[in-house]
Formats: sequence, structure tokens, C-alpha cells
Amino acid sequence: MEKLLNYINGEFQAASSGNFFENIAPATGKPYSWIPDSDEDDVNRAVDAAQTAFSSWSKLSNEERSEWLQRLANGIAAKMDLFVAAESKDNGKPLKLAAHVDIPRAVQNFSFFATAIIHYASESHYMVGTGVNYTLRKPIGVVGCISPWNLPLYLFTWKIAPALAAGNCVVAKPSEVTPYTAFLLCKVMDEIQFPKGVLNIVHGFGHKTGDAIVRHPLTKAISFTGGTSTGKTIASIAAPMFKKLSLELGGKNPNIIFDDCDFDEMLATTMRSSFANQGQICLCGSRIFVQRGIYEKFKNAFVAKVQKSKVSYPDDPQAHLGAVVSKPHMEKVLSYIELAKQEGGTVLTGGHRVQLDAPYDEGYYIAPTVIEGLAYNCRTNQEEIFGPVVTITPFDTEEEALMMANSTDYGLSATIWTTNLERAHRMADNIQAGIVWINAWLVRDLRTPFGGVKSSGVGREGGWEALRFFTEPKNIFVKYS
Repeated sequence: MEKLLNYINGEFQAASSGNFFENIAPATGKPYSWIPDSDEDDVNRAVDAAQTAFSSWSKLSNEERSEWLQRLANGIAAKMDLFVAAESKDNGKPLKLAAHVDIPRAVQNFSFFATAIIHYASESHYMVGTGVNYTLRKPIGVVGCISPWNLPLYLFTWKIAPALAAGNCVVAKPSEVTPYTAFLLCKVMDEIQFPKGVLNIVHGFGHKTGDAIVRHPLTKAISFTGGTSTGKTIASIAAPMFKKLSLELGGKNPNIIFDDCDFDEMLATTMRSSFANQGQICLCGSRIFVQRGIYEKFKNAFVAKVQKSKVSYPDDPQAHLGAVVSKPHMEKVLSYIELAKQEGGTVLTGGHRVQLDAPYDEGYYIAPTVIEGLAYNCRTNQEEIFGPVVTITPFDTEEEALMMANSTDYGLSATIWTTNLERAHRMADNIQAGIVWINAWLVRDLRTPFGGVKSSGVGREGGWEALRFFTEPKNIFVKYS
């Protein structure tokens, strides 16, 4: 099997321990590569390289850094098929999803911030008869970026691109569950002779490699996407060290459907918002609230559509859902389905592991699952499952829907379906979430702020928000003589 390597100071390196662990393909349940089992020594070398490179990288003009980011974007685009195949194999998702979402978005992330940094303007504040203040945005130094397994390269580049564009040097850790496209990114960096030490990628487990990145005194900011419990741990370490923190954490997003909605459009989009990427997107609407007047109509139509959704191996062109990311995650999702039954829920469709023919017979496949009859405040409706499982619940009034929507500890996103403009604005204003879609889902403008409230995170990513996070403001006052 192929051995992946770290990329430190422009060189491919094994972990200092010499140890590796297996990378499992979710579609088959079998290992297909080795991942470096890195630790504090490897992180120290990466931080040293980044610290050394910072002086020269931060002094490049915005246009020069822009050119380097665009070369990274072009390098991924030139190997699109290779990256798509690798992301699908590493994550278990359908090939067409990686081809239409994951890898194109990674290219867009580099291209977007390559352009954004050129147009990032300083502020000035004129004081009549006194002088003028002008505010500079200075890069922080060495920053740590830690990304999740559900959209591996997509979210990896979402952090790295603005950090680099702003003039920082980066020590980054991809998820140990899905490391392969980050390794391919290193090959692109090597081919284009990307400046040494500016972007260092260290593989390994979160409790070793990730922990060392967070604890290192020279990493001045940490950008993390992942589980809320891990986010709490990172905050407990980083906050006393006064590091800047951007934490994009979990979600338990409501999908609120009023009886005056465009039913056909809503139904088609709700299929996507429920089960895209096997439900393994933090923005998926896992709690579906339907106004009672159309509840039975929705339930029957939705369940019928779900039952037609094909679960299959990733390169099956007919696949709607692929494998979930790992065996432990599959077991977690299945355990929540059992919990839902114990809590009084009725499984309308799905609820079981799907067994495919060899060589996929040991893969981690779960039938898309719809559950009704649960209390809005039960564990199944309050805790993040992060799989192909949704609950449906009827409601009568706006007030009832809003109460149930806001009942969780999370507040990442929400979707509202209605043709009543006043109602749409009223509900959006009162929902506790960082992102609200009205009559749509997952429409993303890279200029807009992305992030949640409550236990869904701290800070915002995207557009100017990301560039602000990866810089420090310095105000300078000039007195008139």
C-alpha cells in the first residue's frame, strides 16, 4: 500500500516516529494506504519552518501572493479527475458528488481568496481639524488549520486559502480519516515549487498532532472545523494562551415547511438537504417540521422519494448515497436509530445497514432513514447524528415551529419554506442560527459570513470575515501640524 507523507519545509517526510496507521476505504471497509502517525516533534519542525518562512512570505505584495494561490488552484484543476477519484475513495461519497462539489469548490476557494486579497482595502477615519487615523491589517504569523473528514479538501482549502492570502504561514492537519487529497495537494505544491515552509501539512491523530498544533506557543491563531466536544477542548487550551479562535462546530438544523410553500420545489430540495453526502454535511436539515395541513401529503411523497434513493458504491453512476465515512461512525448512526425507537419513534423507511455485493460487502452503507412520532426535545431531536437520518414533526403555528427550531444547543443553519414574504422575514429574524435559507438550501456566496451561534461555534469564515480573522488591525494616527 502507498505510504502518505507529511510535507514540511517543502519536503516530503515520514513521521519522526517512523510509525504509520491504516487508511480505510469506506466503500470496501479495507485499508488502501498508510498515514504518518505524527506527533509533537513533527509539529515542532513544521512550526519552525513556518516561522522561518513568515518574514519573506508576509513581505510579498498582495499581487504576488495572489499569483501563488492561483497557481495552487490551477494545479488542482489540472488534476481534477485524480483529485475527484481520490476524494470519493477516501470519503466513500459518490464520485459525481466529489466531481460537482468537493474538488471544484477547493479550486474556487484558492481562486476566490487569490482575488479577494487584491481588493482588501485599508480603512481611514478623518477627524476634522485634528488629523487622520488609518488602520492596517497585518498578518498574524504562524497559524494552525485543522479540518474535518466530511468535505476534506473543500474545507481544508477554505481555511488555508485566506490564511495564506493574508500573509500568514500555515501548519495544517487534515482529518486522519480522509487525508489523501491533502497529500495530493502537497504534490501540486511540490510541482509548482511553492515557497518552502509557507504551507506545511502534518498528518496524524487529533489527540497527538492536532493537540500539538493547538498547544504550540508560536501558533497565534487556530481555525478548526469539527465536533463541538473537540471545539471545547481546543478552546480550553487556546484561550488561556490568548490565541485567536475560529471554531465551526456541530449543527442540528431545522427545515421548516409551511403549507403555502412551492411543494414540488420544496420536496426536491428537502431530499438534498436531508441526505446530501450521506447526511454528513454540517448544514443538512435533520429536523423537518411540517405544518399540519400538508403533513400527510409531505410524509407520503417524501418517504416514496427516499425509498427510491439508491445506496451504492461510490463510482456507481446511479448512486444517490454512498458509504458513511468509517465503521465507528456507521455504528454511531445506527445506535441513534435504535435510540429513536426506544424514544417512541416510528421508522417510516430505512433504519438499517445496507449490504452490497463483493467487493463492497464490508463497506459502511446505511439506508436513508426517516423517523416520525418523536418529541421535539428527545435526544434524537437534540443531539447531532451526522448521518442519513431525519425526523419529521408536525406543527400548527409559527410560534410552535420557532420554539421547536430553537430548542437545541446548536444554531448553525435553518431553512424556511413559505411564499409569505412577511412570515419568511419574521421567522428568519427570530431563528437562532448563523445562516438562514428561504425557499432554498446550500446556496453559498463565498463573500458572505459563514458560521453559527450557541454550540455551533465561534467566529465566522468566508469573504472579508476570514481575512479579518487571519489578520490583526493596527491603527495609526497622524496629527495635522
